[in-house]
Amino acid sequence: MKVILQADVKGQGKKGQLVEVSDGFARNFLFPKKLAIVANAENQNTMKMQDQARKEKEAKELAMAEDLGKALKSIAVTLHAKGGEHGGKLFGAITGKEIAAALKAEHRIEIDKRSIQLSENIKQFGDYDIKVKLHSGVMGSFTVHVVPEA
Repeated sequence: MKVILQADVKGQGKKGQLVEVSDGFARNFLFPKKLAIVANAENQNTMKMQDQARKEKEAKELAMAEDLGKALKSIAVTLHAKGGEHGGKLFGAITGKEIAAALKAEHRIEIDKRSIQLSENIKQFGDYDIKVKLHSGVMGSFTVHVVPEA
């Protein structure tokens, strides 16, 4: 029996795949647990439409990420931090959460704090180049100026 999987099934396939399974396995396990549906013409057409919509959505997200990556190159964010007067060391470190909040406040750009990749801990005043993972394969970068609080 051909079925369309509604969720990942170990040993059978991933969600959205069309697979051939035994009749008993489908009737007694997959259908009662709503892990699969019968692969009739209507359901196969629906699956193709959903797959096409997913691909279009991914292409749109990729294009938006590339545009955001280009826009980030010209952006600089200023963070005010407390630190020692001699040597320029901070009391603590600047985190991705603080950088994301400053980016949102200054430029109205929302970036998840987990996508900000700090190559080094920011523990001194100065300028830092920050890299951001916007999408799989798309990286962006912008500058952060860490200055003493007034």
